[in-house]
Amino acid sequence: MSAGRRYVTVYSVKPFTIIHEDANIIAVNKASGIAVGGDRWDKDAPRLDKLLGAFRADRPGASSGKLYTVHRIDKDTSGLVVFAKNAETHRALSAAFEKRRVEKHYTAVVYGRPRWPEGATTCALPLLPNNAKHLTVIDNYRGKASLTVFRLILSAGNYSVVEARPETGRTHQIRVHLAALGYPVVCDPLYGKHNRSGGRAAGGEAEGVYLSSFKRGWRGDAAKERPLLARLGLHASRLLLTAADETLELRAPLPKDMDALIKQMEKCSKAALPN
Repeated sequence: MSAGRRYVTVYSVKPFTIIHEDANIIAVNKASGIAVGGDRWDKDAPRLDKLLGAFRADRPGASSGKLYTVHRIDKDTSGLVVFAKNAETHRALSAAFEKRRVEKHYTAVVYGRPRWPEGATTCALPLLPNNAKHLTVIDNYRGKASLTVFRLILSAGNYSVVEARPETGRTHQIRVHLAALGYPVVCDPLYGKHNRSGGRAAGGEAEGVYLSSFKRGWRGDAAKERPLLARLGLHASRLLLTAADETLELRAPLPKDMDALIKQMEKCSKAALPN
């Protein structure tokens, strides 16, 4: 790794973009809806590691050696995932994640308007996987220590954008902690399920976030309106990897749907400010 080196887009394919590649690692910006590795509940589901391996094998003039999964993010979360190209790098990066030498930043669109002191807060509720229900629960007795730092970025209507920095790496940690604080991630079928009016969508599925739900004076056709975002509003946006006294900074641009939503929220937030 090179100290202080920033991301560079190398190749672009769906459902992922390779944003950094060197002799030791490949960093990928993955789309929402694809698992990083095998899905224990759906063995036939598409998986990023296999698709990336196939892409590398078909790439003209490129080596297609074994890839090692360093860490994972949720299937429905978009953003940064790092793979190692050799066992030595895999061991070093796995140790860095385990010893919390990796700084992780996520961008989340949430339901509600946090009133945190100085715009920031932490959540340290202990978490425990409930495999029977395929989700993670808060358990003060058996749960593992978990810590997430949150910072409010902006609010528009009854929605907000927050930055989440998990200090630990529990399954669904950010989603559970935000829901526990009262600000679930939008379009979260497990921990949120809010529809455009703030209630629960019919059938238990998240409907999406609509411009009309936060833009004052919206005059469009409600029958024809489509959601700006209709999937989990969580994106792994930035990683700082430190190994062998070197730091590599990686950034993953927001996907188009989430970027469009946040830009509209920014416009509405500025419009709501007093002159």
